[in-house]
Amino acid sequence: MAYNHKAIHVDTFRCVGCHACEAACKVEQNIPPGPKWIEVIEVEKMVGAEYKMFWKPMACFHCGEPDCLPVCPTKAISKREEDGIVLVSKDLCIGCMECFRACPFGAPQLGFDGKMEKCNLCVHKTAGGGVPACVSTCPSEAMFFGTTQELSSLMRKKHSVRSISVNGAGNPSVGSASAAKAAEGRTQVVRLSNKAGALSNH
Repeated sequence: MAYNHKAIHVDTFRCVGCHACEAACKVEQNIPPGPKWIEVIEVEKMVGAEYKMFWKPMACFHCGEPDCLPVCPTKAISKREEDGIVLVSKDLCIGCMECFRACPFGAPQLGFDGKMEKCNLCVHKTAGGGVPACVSTCPSEAMFFGTTQELSSLMRKKHSVRSISVNGAGNPSVGSASAAKAAEGRTQVVRLSNKAGALSNH
């Protein structure tokens, strides 16, 4: 995946499982009941001595080398050079579902017209500098959009904020889970602004 390709990063520690991203996607793309271009998955995970619930919005990852692309017999799937968004042409799609079988993430959805459809990163908005509907709607600001380079920088900043000890650099708990949890509540949270490609501190 190239440095200028667009992607979405999800902070699962901030996601509250409200499904607002699902609703926003349905409205923005005018998707009828049934197909889900994005779906919030519940994950139960052992944390310490107890199980905790996490949520992960799952959509098309617009892979650097999409498994769905080479298996399409009609070449209905393409990947844009300028931003890496993977698109499907319904004019070329024959509904054979080869892409569905190839995708390890379950992103391709069969529409009521018998053709494949999936997340297109709201290309009608992002191509002009906007952000996907799911990202701008998320009430807990758990979803971030930008180029892979911007998201890499964002994740480094978020990790550095969480790993800094609030008690001073000499504290031996620097980088521990307890320090990270404390730091998250007392320091700035770094996030992407609603303007695509812009980093801001809040």
